[in-house]
Amino acid sequence: MSAEVKRRPKIGLALGSGSARGLAHVGVIRAIEDAGIQIDCIAGTSMGALIGAIHAAGKLDRLETAFLGFDWKKTVSFFDVVLPRSGLLDGAKVSELVRSHMHADGIEALPIAFAAVASDLISGEEVVIRTGDIIEAVRASISVPGIFTPVRRNGQILVDGGLTNPVPASAVRAMGAEFVIAVDLNHQIVNGKNLKPLLPTVSNVVTPAASDPRPRSGWMDIYYQKMQNLKQKLLASDAPGRIQLLRWLAREEPLPSIFEVLLASINIMETSITQTRLYIDQPDIIIQPPLGHIRFLEFGRAEEIIAIGYEHTQQQLAALDPSLLLALSAPR
Repeated sequence: MSAEVKRRPKIGLALGSGSARGLAHVGVIRAIEDAGIQIDCIAGTSMGALIGAIHAAGKLDRLETAFLGFDWKKTVSFFDVVLPRSGLLDGAKVSELVRSHMHADGIEALPIAFAAVASDLISGEEVVIRTGDIIEAVRASISVPGIFTPVRRNGQILVDGGLTNPVPASAVRAMGAEFVIAVDLNHQIVNGKNLKPLLPTVSNVVTPAASDPRPRSGWMDIYYQKMQNLKQKLLASDAPGRIQLLRWLAREEPLPSIFEVLLASINIMETSITQTRLYIDQPDIIIQPPLGHIRFLEFGRAEEIIAIGYEHTQQQLAALDPSLLLALSAPR
């Protein structure tokens, strides 16, 4: 009599936030697949929502190829700067990137069950989006407060899911996952590394110092030009706050830029929330690739980031009990 083949558990993947570090999710997914493990459902926060949605649609190869072609010039081209209201960037170009890789309008039509995690500014609650327009869901999940403008949806004002659930293990568990693999990309991003320069400061952009050692070519030239254009809009004679802006630009201020303050604050908050949420909603496996040296917008290092995600995941899976790995790769 043949031995009974055990049914494998329903496997869920929780992909955490992480801006450019989120490209490691591509490597993580590749390593999981190479180990023979099939993912049944995915929940993603911020960049994890973008990568998760594309994978759920079966288009990860195309997205990976697109990001491998990124450099600073391509990255800065996504800076659709708007006059500051509820965010500095409109996010339309990010939506176009997702749309170019999707062939399903509704989340329900995706081959793999998917959820995007956002946060409601009105109620302060976590919002798990499992139905409706997938572009809108991803756009809401990536809306870093102060950077991207929020998304209005069903009477809610939605921003980055990292404010409430940076690594959505609980969300994927609620989708029916019996075994949860969680990917945390933010565990090394504070600890003295939190204020590494993100981009040129606005004062140097507006009036670059002659002694500024940073190269003025490639992406830097593009960024300077975009900031010059924004400066011209803000300094228009009828622009509100013009006098205050002129005074601010004239100061030699040793403090971090607005981008650095916003992102460092969010890093601190998300790191703390992640530790608490993962203690309460413990995944079965937690993958934490060493990415503390990768900055917020370093999408030009895609090959390196993806490789780190792959190699670290491969090592962690290889360290599992062989019987567990066998059970995870069994048919359902």
